[in-house]
Amino acid sequence: MTTIVYEDHDDQSADEIPVRRIKFTVNGEKKIAEVEPRLLLAHLIRRGLGLTGTHMGCDTTNCGACTVLVDGRPVKSCTMLAVQVDGREISTVEGLASASELHPLQEGFKEEHGLQCGFCTPGMMMAAKALLEENPHPTEEDVRWALSGNLCRCTGYQNIVKSVLWAAAKLRSESGS
Repeated sequence: MTTIVYEDHDDQSADEIPVRRIKFTVNGEKKIAEVEPRLLLAHLIRRGLGLTGTHMGCDTTNCGACTVLVDGRPVKSCTMLAVQVDGREISTVEGLASASELHPLQEGFKEEHGLQCGFCTPGMMMAAKALLEENPHPTEEDVRWALSGNLCRCTGYQNIVKSVLWAAAKLRSESGS
């Protein structure tokens, strides 16, 4: 069970705070959490589950650093409520790698120098993962479009695009397609 700790507001008694129990799966693990209806998904992921790869950059969906997958689709978790994932599957950057090896996207970012400070990288990787699951043969334009909701303040995006294309090629070679 995930325990969430909230700020104490002097004007509200503990039994006045509404709580909702939700069931969801995160990175393949089934979870149950009791959350306030106003809790953001990003806060559940970071504070409640301790998965800090999901970053908070803007709180307005502009930067994409908080991108996770919900039922395989990229979502900006800074503006999605945690109660909205009841019964759904969440994938975060922590779920990409196995215990012994990196995911091809992680390898691609390493091989093609697709990151500098790394703040945007988890969101970029999750948006790219959604693209590659839908389109294993993306063009450069496809990659740029899929990542258009994610901002990087350090790079010129070229190496990020190359990283995703590298990962796509590796995934195709592993699957034989």
